[in-house]
Amino acid sequence: MARATWNGEIIAESDEFEIVEGNVYFPRSAVNAKYLRDSDAQTTCPWKGVASYYSLEVGGKQNTDAAWYYPQPKDEAANIVDHIAFWNGVDVER
Repeated sequence: MARATWNGEIIAESDEFEIVEGNVYFPRSAVNAKYLRDSDAQTTCPWKGVASYYSLEVGGKQNTDAAWYYPQPKDEAANIVDHIAFWNGVDVER
């Protein structure tokens, strides 16, 4: 079981997840979408592709660009399509 929490709320929880470069990638279906806010941020990984971001909003507090995902990962990272990972103060346990 993996769980991501921030500001006292469970953001994601699942028995199924992927570990890539030490990060837990949760299936999109295991993430509570009510906490996600769209972001314009993007970064590029040489082997995974272009990452897009979400900010989190919980209890009136915002955590900018605290979640990322690869909408169209490269073939080498196909296992993380439709998965979301967290950082920037989000507590991820497994």
